[in-house]
Amino acid sequence: MAETGSAPGTIDTSKPHPARMYDYYLGGKDHYDVDALAAADVEAVFPGIKTCAQTNRLFMHRATRVLAEAGIRQFLDIGTGIPTTPNLHQVAQEVAPDAKIVYADNDPIVLIHAQALLRSTPEGRTEYIHADVREPESILKAAQLHATLDMDQPIAMSLNALMHFIPDSDGPYEIVQGLVDALPSGSYLVLSHCTPDFDPETWEKVISIYHRSGIPARVRSKEQVERFFDGLELLEPGVQVPHRWHNDGAQLGPEITDAAVSLYAGVARKP
Repeated sequence: MAETGSAPGTIDTSKPHPARMYDYYLGGKDHYDVDALAAADVEAVFPGIKTCAQTNRLFMHRATRVLAEAGIRQFLDIGTGIPTTPNLHQVAQEVAPDAKIVYADNDPIVLIHAQALLRSTPEGRTEYIHADVREPESILKAAQLHATLDMDQPIAMSLNALMHFIPDSDGPYEIVQGLVDALPSGSYLVLSHCTPDFDPETWEKVISIYHRSGIPARVRSKEQVERFFDGLELLEPGVQVPHRWHNDGAQLGPEITDAAVSLYAGVARKP
């Protein structure tokens, strides 16, 4: 199994992990009691958290499909999380069986489940890198990346529900800019991010729970999320709540609200 960057280490079950909490929100089984307890605390103050996670997942499916249908054949998914079917490579390869996908994550439990991420079509290819987005060079210099993707051809890079775990002190905008700079012209940035805009009091409570759990969560306004796309050409409808981004009817119900989702999402092309 491919890996690079910092050593995977052992799974720490003494405190919650955001990837495992996200698995809980999606109804998965790959989390521990400590994750479930923290996630239940979040759900108690923000009943929409499962809607938020599920809507984000559906956005990933739609964005991947839109780009594959537009001719993109290479995908880099950073902050992959625990595999949940359909994964990004399954969506992309359903449209284009020859699509190539590289996943990257720093959670040891994702590494354990990475085999599920490597079940490519015969025509395509998938690969996994154990690396941390806070050390972008560990991704950009990984042998697996260069063996799988042609860095001279367009790549769709996904940073879904990831950057709200990167505090300002870690330079989130500089991280994203550095990653985008490494991609060729014609590449795309796909990004989703939690926001307090629709219910600031609730999100203050949510962030407090994450911080007490040792997780450096940081929600951002629409203007702050739009800044991640500086210098890029946003696809219509721009940075938007994800259930209104190219919605094909695959949403969670007619009464879904912006406050329940509390996410912004966008897809933009590098000139």
